[in-house]
Amino acid sequence: MMLYDMPLYRPPSEGSNLILQVTYGCSFNECSFCSMYKSKSYRARPMADIFADIEDAARDWPQAHRVFLADGDALGLGFAELKQILLKLAETFPDLQRVSAYATPVNLLRKSAQELEQLRGLRLSLVYVGIESGSPEILKRVTKGASPASIEKALAKARAADIKVSATVILGLGGRTLWREHIEGTVELINKTAPTYLSTLLLGLEETQGPRFMQRFERLGGAFEWQDETGTLRELNQLVSGLEPVRPVIFRSNHASNSLALAGNLPKDKSRLLSEIASALSGETKLRSRYIRAF
Repeated sequence: MMLYDMPLYRPPSEGSNLILQVTYGCSFNECSFCSMYKSKSYRARPMADIFADIEDAARDWPQAHRVFLADGDALGLGFAELKQILLKLAETFPDLQRVSAYATPVNLLRKSAQELEQLRGLRLSLVYVGIESGSPEILKRVTKGASPASIEKALAKARAADIKVSATVILGLGGRTLWREHIEGTVELINKTAPTYLSTLLLGLEETQGPRFMQRFERLGGAFEWQDETGTLRELNQLVSGLEPVRPVIFRSNHASNSLALAGNLPKDKSRLLSEIASALSGETKLRSRYIRAF
């Protein structure tokens, strides 16, 4: 029986898939808005333990066909270790179709083009990347550990290896004073990189994380002021309005933190999505109740 080192996080879309814990924590773990993995130090799990979990999982669920590699950044593992894990999964699960993982831009860039291509050949076909913002100032203020240029390069590297990217951006991350810079930079970055999937989250801070976020944000000058619901809807409207990606993007704002759930393909469904946002801004469409929003 597999036993996880808790807390365990995974994308909502991976909820019905096999979760295999190959690392503990996050290799960066400095993003000021993120409260995940604060109780853990990043380290790789022993390969023997990973293989034992794979064999245990196969006894319980031999038909598993999608696997998510946890924790926060499995791509922090070296190429040789990832290759061993992927080979073991392929040998053990005859119906294996897809392996996915969280990935930071830094660790995508640390893998060579040839290494990423080999990992893709072993069914690592989807990575989840937190872009958060395309504004260089916002990325500095939230200690993202990446720049728009490095994010663009990392996503291009994944695409060249035929690895799909599911990217997230955070509405409200610039507050009331820097929301235009936040959205304008994000539009520019998404239009260039065109990830396969794009989702929005709404900024939310756990109580223990709030002071750290404020201190990091304000060290470059100016106080952080929270956006209200109208403000975040305007950000969403500005984002969708500006998106003209170089390739089609599957867009969602259905994460539990969002006040308005949207789904469509960009740029094809832009008019409909903007109409739905306008309806919410005018009060015609009811927003999600606050008590059911969460991370």
